[in-house]
Amino acid sequence: MKFSIPEKEKMVLLEQLQQANLKFQQTYPGDKPDRQPVHTVYGGANLFKADTCVKMGEIALKNLQTYAPNFVVLANVLQLNGHEHLPKHQDDIEALTQKLDAMSAAMRKQEPAWLSYTVYNKIIKKLQQEAVEDFRIDFEDGFGNRPDAEEDATAAQAARKLAMGMKNKTVSPFIGIRIKPFTEDLKQRGVRTLDIFLSTLLESTNGVLPDNFVVMLPKVTIPEQVVTLVRLFELLEKAHQLAPGSLKMETMVEATQIIMDDEGRNPLLRIIKASEGRCIAAHFGTYDYTASCGITAKYQTMAHPVCDFAHHMTKVALAGTGIFLSDGATNVMPIGPHRGDQLSFEQMAENRESVHQAWRTGFHHTMHSLINGFYQGWDLNPAQLPMRYAATYNFFLNSYEDAVFRLKTFVERAAISTLTKDIFDDAATGQGLLNFFLKAMNCGAISEEEATATGLTIDEIRSRSFYRILEGRRKK
Repeated sequence: MKFSIPEKEKMVLLEQLQQANLKFQQTYPGDKPDRQPVHTVYGGANLFKADTCVKMGEIALKNLQTYAPNFVVLANVLQLNGHEHLPKHQDDIEALTQKLDAMSAAMRKQEPAWLSYTVYNKIIKKLQQEAVEDFRIDFEDGFGNRPDAEEDATAAQAARKLAMGMKNKTVSPFIGIRIKPFTEDLKQRGVRTLDIFLSTLLESTNGVLPDNFVVMLPKVTIPEQVVTLVRLFELLEKAHQLAPGSLKMETMVEATQIIMDDEGRNPLLRIIKASEGRCIAAHFGTYDYTASCGITAKYQTMAHPVCDFAHHMTKVALAGTGIFLSDGATNVMPIGPHRGDQLSFEQMAENRESVHQAWRTGFHHTMHSLINGFYQGWDLNPAQLPMRYAATYNFFLNSYEDAVFRLKTFVERAAISTLTKDIFDDAATGQGLLNFFLKAMNCGAISEEEATATGLTIDEIRSRSFYRILEGRRKK
């Protein structure tokens, strides 16, 4: 064959391209295989107790069973697929429930009521076993501006309660604190709370941090605020003999300036880079952001178009970086207007309608987030948890068959690609597909065995890395 490009010149050019490619891959490594919680619950620091997460699960379960005593009620309220074919009378509902209970999982999938039945029962199981996946002890909006002495005392008390929860194994698998922002007027207070909380916590635990501990820095607008937190982390790690890099952070997207700066650029990636690898997530602040856009309180909702604009800008800025993204919170609480044990029939009916309307709002907001690629969001009240899981399970179960086909096809194609050493692009793309199943398994939507329908083995799935899967298959 005839070639016109000299070998030496070609190799020089390709080596230069290699350096640029590797730099790009370092900036955009692709989706992380780590577990991402489906939500973060924010609670005022003054209310935090060692067993807060357990109590929230109990309240959430009671709320679900009170206002949806069976899967048919929930399906009708949320209009889940096939709800119109479900029985109307209580005797028929009980008979169908008993029939489904007696079936194997495989047989049940052939029934029209399978989705509604499965979603409902998975919610109950989740609320009983791990109702809260991630909790943020809040010293910002959920706590407010209080005298220094009161916030000092609360920071120390909350730290001791967290240490007790760690000992009793009653804390959520992901947990952290939100401090006040590093704006000029609040930076001193934010640093003081961070120092008191971590110093007290580490003293109480003999230098041990909770699993998946993170510090949320709100209202970030410039990289220097993140840089300052990183330097403070270094001082704390040195003082408490923590391994360098132990302390992680999150940032919030809740001001227009973090979407577009004074030069017309999106500064998000520069802000993430300023964390020197410590920032693991970016959370959207629905109500601060809509307020910064001049939206009046009545129309500040997750469904407002300005939120979608911010979501898309955030995804474009951070896609492929491995930074977890979280949507904001629904501010409509599923709590009836009437309290007490001696309610009239009319009052109970009003409560039920109020809760069901709030359920629909929360469910649709969460589904909207999931469809737009935000697999995490905020919850503010335990009564919101059932709808968090209703939407999450509905989303994953409705998408399961299509996702199985896509990943199975990709695995088969990738097996051929590995023979040509075309591994980096395949690993990045395959990781995105694999992460759907990892997210579904983490929250309890599907089992490991159900994920093997993709053609992957359980050991391959547990590796959580499509790169390792391809490497393993190449060696074989």
